[in-house]
Amino acid sequence: MSELKVVVLAAGKGSRMNSEAAHLPKVMRLAKGQPLLHYVLKALDFIPKENTVLVTGFMAETVQAAFPDYPAVLQSPQLGTGHAVQCAREHLEGFDGTVLIAYGDMPLLKKETYQAFIADHKESGAACTLLSGTCEWDLPYGRVIKDENGTFCGVVEDRDCTPEQKKIKELNMGLYCFECNALLPALSKLQNNNAQKEYYLTDLPLLIQLAGGEVKVYSAELNEQIIGVNTPEQLAIVESYV
Repeated sequence: MSELKVVVLAAGKGSRMNSEAAHLPKVMRLAKGQPLLHYVLKALDFIPKENTVLVTGFMAETVQAAFPDYPAVLQSPQLGTGHAVQCAREHLEGFDGTVLIAYGDMPLLKKETYQAFIADHKESGAACTLLSGTCEWDLPYGRVIKDENGTFCGVVEDRDCTPEQKKIKELNMGLYCFECNALLPALSKLQNNNAQKEYYLTDLPLLIQLAGGEVKVYSAELNEQIIGVNTPEQLAIVESYV
């Protein structure tokens, strides 16, 4: 059995990109003639296809038709990033290795970044490691909060940051490595006590920490790799790099 699986979140519609008019889900929007998801899966090709699970949603059949060699699950309705991982649970039951959570709309993350992140997680022995990145651009990403000893305390979304927290340079990428035996119990404890009534991936590290698991942060200077595609402007930026 492989010691590594990856769950790629690829369910989004991409409303700000007018995806319905384009008749394509967000991860199938093209950058230099290839879907965004193509670049993500190419960077993850060191993981066997059978261990790479696609979580699809909007126009799921389009994604599955384009990447038929990958196992896929349907997230419907779409109730948040944590719910997306819950939808992949059938592929994680009985697995005792590491689970990487990645995004189908982040095509600039390099294979070397994924590999270094996974290696750091495995070497640390942590139950959960999250990837934080620094970037020269001012991006509306959550900030990674640590105490004076460098211990992880949580993630504060950009819109909820105090002026002091806004100054924090460590941005939450949303990518995680979990030990599966810590991830599955935490998935069962996820709550949707928020205005959106969604289940958030960002709640999982604290649930694991409360259960006694160690949570670490892997920090890297990522610059353009940090860009996710949510707008036509971001798609144009991505096209200049791929």
